[in-house]
Amino acid sequence: MTALANRIALVTGSTSGIGRGIAEHFASLGARVVVHGRREPQAAEIAEALRAAGHDAVFVAADLEQVDDCRRAVRFTIDHYGGIDVLVNNAALTSRGYLENAPVELWDRVMHVNLRAPFLCLQEAVRSMKTRGGGAIVNIGSVNAYIGEPKLGPYSVSKGGLMTLTRNAAATLNRYRIRVNQINVGWTLTEGEERVKREEEHDPDWLDKAVATRPFGRLLTPRDVAVAAEYFASDASEAVTGTIMDMEQYPIGAPPNW
Repeated sequence: MTALANRIALVTGSTSGIGRGIAEHFASLGARVVVHGRREPQAAEIAEALRAAGHDAVFVAADLEQVDDCRRAVRFTIDHYGGIDVLVNNAALTSRGYLENAPVELWDRVMHVNLRAPFLCLQEAVRSMKTRGGGAIVNIGSVNAYIGEPKLGPYSVSKGGLMTLTRNAAATLNRYRIRVNQINVGWTLTEGEERVKREEEHDPDWLDKAVATRPFGRLLTPRDVAVAAEYFASDASEAVTGTIMDMEQYPIGAPPNW
């Protein structure tokens, strides 16, 4: 039997990048996966591709800036499959902005999607997990949570807040055998990262330059993150909660070129 056989999992922001990698990996391990995206066509396409590969998958379209949509995404999962065992809070906005001059509208959007949405989805999922004797919540954070690049001010703050949410929820929910853990992801090669680098730096050689700075000769991949998420979602970590995994190719805070 595979690690996540018949587990019911909702992965937010799973139409591309890290979220899609997690959804595909979980499905390959036997999970019944709910693909989430803001746009219905993309979410439907990913779910259909998973079904075509022989997996059990459906989709839900929801705008996580909206309170009702956050709750609806989780309720859809519960209504369709009869419960929820795993919630992966992956969806996030990476909008650029310096704290000294970021518009309040940008701040609010980032906080709504990156911090409020995981809180709301957690609330809704916990109601079902309690009746099922436990569950696993995996929050996808960022190494930017510790300080972050100056141009990623609101984003970094949101991921720092997510760490506190993770640990506080873990301390509260362990009595129900609901585990809450977080993966702080480092530099990962995704479609979104490629798009941002093209738009910001206009450098066709950005990837080669980036790889040259990595001690293991490559950037992280969505699959790297998915395998870590598998650990936190499965019984392999059945007594682990409140953990923050820094997933990067060097210890956070190590001097450069050490």
